[in-house]
Amino acid sequence: MKPHVELSPGLEAYRISVRVPDAVKLTGIKRTKLYELIRNGEIEIVKVGTATLIPIESLKKYIDAKRR
Repeated sequence: MKPHVELSPGLEAYRISVRVPDAVKLTGIKRTKLYELIRNGEIEIVKVGTATLIPIESLKKYIDAKRR
């Protein structure tokens, strides 16, 4: 997974959402646990057709809330 997407020479945009497999890689949270967090409403998702997208901000909020 690339952290940014090249749009045109010299212009790039950072991802604002990722699919579940990429969220697992980014956070280290197991796939089953991630789906549990989604089901419990602790991590927000966006459905686009059949794709399940997780906003990066939702992942950040969850991780930040768990810091001690």
